[in-house]
Amino acid sequence: MRNDRRRGPAGSGRAGRAALAVLAGAALLTSLTAPAAADPEPAAAAAPAFASVNYAVAVDQSASLAPADIKAEKAAAARIALGDVSAASHISVFGFAAAESADQRAVDPVCPRTRLDAAGRESVGGCVEKLRSRKKSEGTGTDFPSAIRQGVHELSSGTDPSVPRVLFLLTDGEMDVTGSPQYGDPAHREAEGRRQLELELKNAAAKNVQIWPLGFGPYPDKEQLDTIAAGGFQKGCVDLPSARPTARKVSGAKDVGPVLEKIFAAAHCLRYQPGPSKRPPATLPITISPLATVGSIVVDKGTPEVTVTYTDPLGNKVPTTGKFKDSTFELAGGGGTVEALKIVDPVPGRWKVDVKAPEGHRSLPVGVSVLWQGELRGSITMDPPSPQAGQKATVTMRLQTREGYEIKDPADYAGLKVSSELTGDGFAPLPLRLADDGEGPDPTRSDGSFSGTVTVPKSADGALKVSGTLTASGLSADTRSEGGQVAPGALPVTTALGPVRGDGHPGDTVTANLSVTNTTNAPHTLRLSLADVRAGLLTVSPAEIEVKPGASATHEIKLRIGPEKSFDGRLDDGPLGIGGTVTVQDATDGDRTLVRTPLSVQVTPEPSLLDRYWWVLVGAVALIVVGVLVALAWLRQRRGRRDPHGLTLHLLSEDGDVLGVHTAGHGQKQWYAFDIAEAHSNPRIERRTTGRYAVQRSPEGGAVLRKNGGRTRERLTATGRVELTDRLSLALGEDSVRTTAPGRPDPVPTTGGSDDYL
Repeated sequence: MRNDRRRGPAGSGRAGRAALAVLAGAALLTSLTAPAAADPEPAAAAAPAFASVNYAVAVDQSASLAPADIKAEKAAAARIALGDVSAASHISVFGFAAAESADQRAVDPVCPRTRLDAAGRESVGGCVEKLRSRKKSEGTGTDFPSAIRQGVHELSSGTDPSVPRVLFLLTDGEMDVTGSPQYGDPAHREAEGRRQLELELKNAAAKNVQIWPLGFGPYPDKEQLDTIAAGGFQKGCVDLPSARPTARKVSGAKDVGPVLEKIFAAAHCLRYQPGPSKRPPATLPITISPLATVGSIVVDKGTPEVTVTYTDPLGNKVPTTGKFKDSTFELAGGGGTVEALKIVDPVPGRWKVDVKAPEGHRSLPVGVSVLWQGELRGSITMDPPSPQAGQKATVTMRLQTREGYEIKDPADYAGLKVSSELTGDGFAPLPLRLADDGEGPDPTRSDGSFSGTVTVPKSADGALKVSGTLTASGLSADTRSEGGQVAPGALPVTTALGPVRGDGHPGDTVTANLSVTNTTNAPHTLRLSLADVRAGLLTVSPAEIEVKPGASATHEIKLRIGPEKSFDGRLDDGPLGIGGTVTVQDATDGDRTLVRTPLSVQVTPEPSLLDRYWWVLVGAVALIVVGVLVALAWLRQRRGRRDPHGLTLHLLSEDGDVLGVHTAGHGQKQWYAFDIAEAHSNPRIERRTTGRYAVQRSPEGGAVLRKNGGRTRERLTATGRVELTDRLSLALGEDSVRTTAPGRPDPVPTTGGSDDYL
């Protein structure tokens, strides 16, 4: 499956989608469980609204907390406040321990109830700094009942009951009220604490307050935390197991922030994507899904001195406030240890978060994560679209982005719930099971296409409708339906559409075969159309096909891919899958639908000049290489043909007697230099680098003699001789002119006085 890289097709009203299409609380639950209306409006096309949550954070301040624990709790509280994507949400933060004398209190208010608009997010980042570890004189037990009582009060006083209420309980220990007089005499305080905890949990459930406990360190009682999670309100923001309150336990303070952020995402129906953690300076990549309509990139800096810049997948350094291109940005917490960049309508893909810090502030790692909400869109088909009563039909619901692109990463819709049913005249609604498991009618596992089968009841008569609803935490619910008619018997025209052949570039055309059989004595007109795809990305032709009486033929259907500009830069990051639905209707038979089939066209980026003509480049390089090799071979051969090595030099007297024999070596620059020693008494040839004479083999045979410093050159043939002095001359021996291969002389034994000169 392919990835969608940018938001907003032309004319899609992106400014109007600035709000997030994620339904909250009871409104969302109602939309998911209600039966489809006669003509249900797709959720993706409905007016969007931000989902808000009221939540409180109770932070353990008992004396057992180390400085690192307190720092982690502060950062964790700031992360969930700054990372919230809704300006309509509210938060309150308070610390708790235990009141162990009359002048002590179990709860310490830190951040009063604050709306998380731009100003509120900024203020929460500062007020969480008031969290601290208590001294022994301030009461250091762990009073869970008082903490839960305070949280329920904060969440239920003067708030809208339709907005989800969530309490996060952070603790490093188990309940300890043995030092608190309010729980009675010392012998019964533990039992009284358990009794009051049970009462507070019942009250939380009655007030619709979910409780999400997080324990860290070696001492938290996981069983007790599970009891607390199960004792509060159990219905989450959607009717999915992932949104039901659960307790988590982590090993240490370093994991508090990331884990709390994860359970915060589950409680608030956000999608959560963790990123890397590195010491500055560093570039931290984080991916935003193509489904996201709003998100927050959260950066845990560790120290306020860290500076952060953000680069979108298109290479733009984005601002931290205001509008840039089609996105809106809002930064909070820039001066603290945690900051978050909220983005409405973000560019999907791989973002880069660059972090820097001055010397002395680079010891702590910087972590990055993203929280987001988005839209999930589906398309539904039934094959055949006009089945007969008693016939089996295959129903397919396929997932797409809101712009009609296929979804590349299954993690984007993890936890998805798909429900479907068949309704119609003459029978009660039939529930359907649609699965993406690669079994039965589903051809491929985990490709975002959910399929199932249904047998149309024999009592069916008239209209049919198949509908399906997609539900996933953090994604808006989407209901789709498709209508049809029960066929009265064998249809006059039958059709079958084959698969799309091949991939294509922008502007290309791909094809599929449509088989048509007309069993009547009258002509029929078939009309073709394309749905579930953004205008301009894909077109189908021909628009009509005339089928002759009694004809049976195969027609080629052409699907033309839109031009490069219609993809608006989405192909920069690689291929994309365009999803659509081809519909074929018989206009002669009351526009009866004969084919309604999902299709997928893979679009690859327009090839560059190098991609187009790589073979020319390879051929040119190959020719150059061959040319170089030939030239080197020629030069080597030419050099070998002139190499003096092996020439036998005969020194002759006036009478032609041989006075000495000398075999030449390789020489220098293909010249073997020599001189005549003791020319008047005992003449002989000796190798000398600055000799008056030099010989070189001639390519035409024989040799060339150089005399007088190179000013004179004479040819030495196999039978001739050249004068050296008035009394001496030079000739070649017979071995000097025999060869075993062109330019390669036979080896000649070295005689006394010979010397190879290298």
